[in-house]
Order: sequence, then C-alpha cells, then structure tokens
Amino acid sequence: MSTKPTTTDLEWTELDQRAVDTARVLAMDSVQKVGNGHPGTAMSLAPAAYTLFQKVMRHDPADADWTGRDRFVLSAGHSSLTLYIQLYLAGFGLELDDLKAFRTWGSKTPGHPEYGHTVGVETTTGPLGQGVANAVGMAMAARYERGLFDPEAADGASPFDHHIYAIAGDGCLQEGISGEASSLAGHQKLGNLILLWDDNHISIEGDTETAVSEDTMKRYEAYGWHVQRVEPKENGDLDPAALYAAIKAAQAETERPSFIAMRSIIAWPAPNAQNTEAAHGSALGDEEVAATKRVLGFDPEQTFEVSDEVLAHTRKALDRGREAKAEWDKGFAAWRTANDERAAEFDRIRAGELPEGWEEKLPEFETGKGIATRAASGKILQALGPVIPELWGGSADLAGSNNTTIDKTSSFLPEGNPLPGADPYGRTVHFGIREHSMAAEMNGIALHGNTRIFGGTFLVFSDYMRNAVRLSALMHLPVTYVWTHDSIGLGEDGPTHQPVEHLASLRAIPGLNVVRPADANETVVAWREILKRYTKEFGKGAPHGLALTRQGVPTYERNEDAAKGGYVLFEAEGPNGKSTAPEVVLIGTGSEVQLAVEAREQLQAAGVPTRVVSMPSVEWFEEQDQGYRDSVLPPSVKARVAVEAGIGLTWHRFVGDAGRIVSLEHFGASADAKVLFREFGFTADAVAEAARAVLDSLSGIDAAQR
Repeated sequence: MSTKPTTTDLEWTELDQRAVDTARVLAMDSVQKVGNGHPGTAMSLAPAAYTLFQKVMRHDPADADWTGRDRFVLSAGHSSLTLYIQLYLAGFGLELDDLKAFRTWGSKTPGHPEYGHTVGVETTTGPLGQGVANAVGMAMAARYERGLFDPEAADGASPFDHHIYAIAGDGCLQEGISGEASSLAGHQKLGNLILLWDDNHISIEGDTETAVSEDTMKRYEAYGWHVQRVEPKENGDLDPAALYAAIKAAQAETERPSFIAMRSIIAWPAPNAQNTEAAHGSALGDEEVAATKRVLGFDPEQTFEVSDEVLAHTRKALDRGREAKAEWDKGFAAWRTANDERAAEFDRIRAGELPEGWEEKLPEFETGKGIATRAASGKILQALGPVIPELWGGSADLAGSNNTTIDKTSSFLPEGNPLPGADPYGRTVHFGIREHSMAAEMNGIALHGNTRIFGGTFLVFSDYMRNAVRLSALMHLPVTYVWTHDSIGLGEDGPTHQPVEHLASLRAIPGLNVVRPADANETVVAWREILKRYTKEFGKGAPHGLALTRQGVPTYERNEDAAKGGYVLFEAEGPNGKSTAPEVVLIGTGSEVQLAVEAREQLQAAGVPTRVVSMPSVEWFEEQDQGYRDSVLPPSVKARVAVEAGIGLTWHRFVGDAGRIVSLEHFGASADAKVLFREFGFTADAVAEAARAVLDSLSGIDAAQR
C-alpha cells in the first residue's frame, strides 16, 4: 500500500485513510455485536478523532498521566467508540477484544467513557455538555498550574504549556451548561482551549431543525471565541487537511479559545443509514453494515477487520509519544535546574502532599462567641492561602456571602481585564452566576491535577449543580463545594432560597461527603479533614460539600473527634455532676446543635442524664468501626432525638423505631430567622419535649398523663 502523502500541508497517506475507515468498521461492528449503541457519530467523526490522536495531540500512550500531555475530552460521550477506537489504535492499552466487549459487564469499554476505568479517558462524560465545562476547567487549571510553577516563561516556552481539545455535538451545545462554560471561557481568554463541534444536524428526534435555528458560530463569536468553519469534502466526508489547518490556526490563537465547526454527515458513508436519526443510537443492521464495508473496500464477511499494516502504522503513536516525552523531559529538567524551590513545590503537589506546618496556620476560635460557620470558613481559607499555594477557588457571584475570597488582592482574570487585582494566575475565581458549569469546571480542574479547587454558592442552588456534583462523586474527585445559607436561617429571602430537602438529597449521592459543622471550631476540623483526605495516603478521593450557616452560632471547645463525623459533644451527667450512662441521646447538626445543648440543660436539670452528639458528617461517621459508632450511640439507649432544620429523611436509621426527629417537612417562609425557628418548632423546648415523649413512650406512660 502506498505511503505517499496526498496533501501538502498534512502528511496524509492512503494508510492513514485506511486507518480512518478501519475505525468506521470497528464502530459498526462493535455496536452490531452487542446490539445497541451509537455507531453513526463514531463513523462520521473518525477522521477528526484520528487527526487529533495521530497528527496533532502531544501525548504518550505508554504514560497516559504524563504532566506535559495535551488533554482530550469527548463531551459527546454517547459516541464513546470515537475515543475507544483511537485509544486502541494508538496503543493506550485497549485491544480488539475490548472493542468486542463494548457495553458489556466488566469490560474496559462501557457505554460512556469513565474516568479511572479506562486508561486514556480524561473524564466521565455522560450527560451532554458536561465535557465542554470539564474542558473549560482543565484549561483554567492549566493556566493556574503555569502560574504556580513557571509564570515568567514566554508563551509556548514552558513545560507546563499544553492544549485542551474537546469534541462536542449538537446536544452538548443545546444544554445550558455548555453556554455557561463557553461564556466564561471567552471571558477568561483561554487560548489553550480548542473545541470541535460536530455539526451533523441530527439528534434522536431527527433533524435539529426540530429544536434549533440559532447561528451557533455567531453565538461563539459573541462569547469572544476565535471561530472557524471546516467544510466537508465533495463526497460529504470530513476533510482532514482542512481540519488540520483549522487546528493549526487555533493553536496560533493564544488570546482566545477556539471553536471549530465541522460539518459532518452522521454514519457516513453508510448507503442508507447516513444522515438519519436511526444511525444516532441504533445498530445499523447486518445488511447495512455489509453494504458500508463494500463502500469502504472491506470484506463484508469479516468482522473487526484490522490489518497488521494499519495497526503497525497507528501504533507508531507510541514511538512519537516516547520521543515527545523525551523532548519535554529535557525542557522540564532545565526548568528544574533553574527553579529549585518551585521544583520542590511541584514534587510535593504532584505527590499529593501538603506543606509542612500547614495545620499550625489554622485559626482557633474563642469559645462562647457567636460566629457564623460561613464566616469561620472564610477566615480558615484566608489563613491557609499563604501556605497552600495550590488551593484556589471562588464563588458563583456570591463570594461576599459565601466567604470564599481566599485573597482579596488577587483575582483569576486574564491580561487586559480592567478590574483591580486582575491576574491571569490569580487565586480568587469569579465563576459568575453559573452554578451548574462552575461545578463541572471544578471537576475539570480536579481532573487536570496539581491544584486543589473549591467553589461556593447558596445550599439551595446545589440543585442547579447536582448533575456535576453526582459526577464528582462518580469520579471520586477532590473538589470542595462551599454551600452557605444552609437552612431557614436564611430568613427574609423566603422559601425560594431556603433549603429544606437539600441535605438529605445530597447525602443520598453515593460517594459525596456532606459536612455540616456545628460551630467555628468544627469548621476548622472539617476543613482540615477535607484537605487531609485529598492527599494520596487516603487512596481514592471523594468530593465534599460544606453546609454552612448564615447566622451566628455559639462556639464550643474544639474536639478533634469531629473528624470522625459524629462524636460526644456533651456527656450525660449524674446528680453528682460526673459522667454517667445517658438515658437519652440528642443528635444535632449545624445550627441545631445549640438547640440540643440547651435541651440537654433542661433535661439534666430535671434529673434526666442526657448526652449530646454532634454529627457534622453522616458519611464520615459511617466510615468508623462499629465499636466507635456504638460508643457514640450506645445500642442500649433507645431514647434518641435528632434535630435538623430540614426534612428528617437522614435520621431515621440513627434514632430507630422508638426515637423522634425534630425536622422541617414543608417549605419555609419569609421572616426573620429567629421567628422562623420559633414558629416552625426549632427550639430547645421542642427538642426537650420530644425527648420526654420518647422516654414516656419507652416507659409505657402516655404522654398526656405526665
């Protein structure tokens, strides 16, 4: 087979074209074998994916986690074969049997790409549009990483300079999250981001004329992106030479993110299935697959046909990767020699370690003094900022309320931004009023590596973020959500801003740790524990959601057992004032712990030995061994009351059949916080009354006869 180049700008041989057509055959056969999947987009995108993986991106298939690599995000995750086939051809570790096992139990090729499951997959992309926001986050992280380690280098001269490539489909760009993220990317002038749009005009319901009539390219121009259009060949196939030229122009544009619209025909060149909605999400059928193989010059009687010549050609990506990494290593070694201190910081951060002495910088809050936990969190961040440079973050336009300004003098904003403190490598991120994309961008930042990210908004708006939060948990990502205004304590803003079901709903997400500290000192322990859990010694990471108060709450002595999720804040006492076995246990979180403490005083005064348990994190508590959990909540003590200003769904398993829950099973109202707590029954009297009712019930005495 000839290897003579067929274009002057891009070395594209007949063997390259055969490799692209092989990818199309593998896409058809993989879906046909399992009986379901999305073949059409993988077929039409084969030239684009091949061009990226074989001609454009800097990567080493033998070292998929190489710091200097370009990143690739397939936002159109349903077309997972677009990625899997390139990973196979380039030598990332997938083999033909993995493609044959597509979408089956235990395979390396699940229906959508899953981070941590398949080598070479940079992020889990299922819900459309998430990948666009992930890519924006990665581009932000790449800039911040450069600022940490090599800020003075000229553009393109640093070992930390690399590109983020993403492929999005029509569905991705219809989802609002992609618009949020793209708006921020344009504002941030992320010149290291290149987004390829598969403009195939087909969605599940047919031609996209059913739902879309906007000029997408003009929309991206309005966002501040560099925009190009790549037209197909006369036969309708994607043109690799034109795409390559557009990518090169995008790489040269360093002041703006780049958007490349690729007009394609879904399922090209299937004789009957191309340009149909059926090709989007269904197997083509044996006859259509055979007919398409004939068009491409493949044997219709064979399945999963890959010639040795094609595979040897595409696996040269391993040689190119090794050479690219060796060249990068030289530049990296020179950087290390010239930057001893920064190199030591890089090694520490890369190893997942925290700087020595960082815990000594944590503040200690005076007992008795009332302080909102959101305010305490803000002071903690400002104390840690100078000693943990990789820690950065901000808010969805609520920094003053969320207390997420880590450095008031430094904002992550591009060159040319007129605001005071604007710095392309700044510490404080202004995500804008874009909660959903903020969460997904945080995922992208965490996936990129070498930094630690947090982001804030009101707890009630976690609803806007939920899909991305779920993906944080699915990928075990070390991101921290700072959710403030955590209850009806928000007050006058009313029920639209007062979370009721949110804590229970978030606790229902597997792998998400929700932490609702009772006071300022518990907030210190919470932040310390979160940061410790983001070190490699803890193994798989997990996202954390801090739920923090707007209103001031009393400050108690710091108890390190708060890091265990639940602990004895105040022990039961006998008549002599010494600790004794409790007759009743009161369990509280957040601002309601103080109600349990006050109720305990009433019960103790009445001769009822009462223990108060503060449980800032149900998830952390349930990680503890049974012995510790029983020491906090003795199985022999059936009289239990839990109190939380939200629905009681979380607490049934802790109070048992005999216990009571003081909860809020309806929406709030607009009034002063103190009025709301009183009117809705969140008082020490109500908690004490619930405890007495439980005790009476257990002793067989009707409450009315007390």
